[in-house]
Amino acid sequence: MTQRIHIHQAISSDITDLVALDHDYSTDHVWQMALNRASDEISVVFRQVRLPRPMRVHYPRPAQGLADDWTRKAVVLVAEAEGERLAYLSLAQAPADHAGWISDLVVSSRHRRQGIATALIGTARAWSRERGHHSLFIEMQSKNFPAINLARKLGFTFAGYSDQYYPEQEIALFFQLGIRERSEG
Repeated sequence: MTQRIHIHQAISSDITDLVALDHDYSTDHVWQMALNRASDEISVVFRQVRLPRPMRVHYPRPAQGLADDWTRKAVVLVAEAEGERLAYLSLAQAPADHAGWISDLVVSSRHRRQGIATALIGTARAWSRERGHHSLFIEMQSKNFPAINLARKLGFTFAGYSDQYYPEQEIALFFQLGIRERSEG
């Protein structure tokens, strides 16, 4: 990335540009779930599956409701360069005490794979640490292989799933990253 990225908290004038970003993505892999139920045991296995051809996946939340949803978030972070909004991340207080929850992480399609999402997550991690959070969670569709790879690369570990989580009854995957300050000693 040759441009200098500036990350700041969203303001009302950012909203139109953020909603207009291409929220969809392409993938050539998915995490496929197998659920086995026995009388005294339930097991769930996810396995990475290569698709026969890349597929375009629609964002799981309708664009028209995003701005309203952002008003309920603890913070929405915006990445911009030279006055152009390139990406955003929305972060809520997680249901668990002392945890942040990333539910939206979107990078403009022409600026993907340039470190912008990594920078936004780094800022979200610092923001959460400053507020005493011990963990940062991120959610994504089981089809969102680029996001799965990013989360794992950044040290997030698989923390669970929810079947039929999104409006189209899709599976959500949850990854967690510990963010406690390490004690000197």
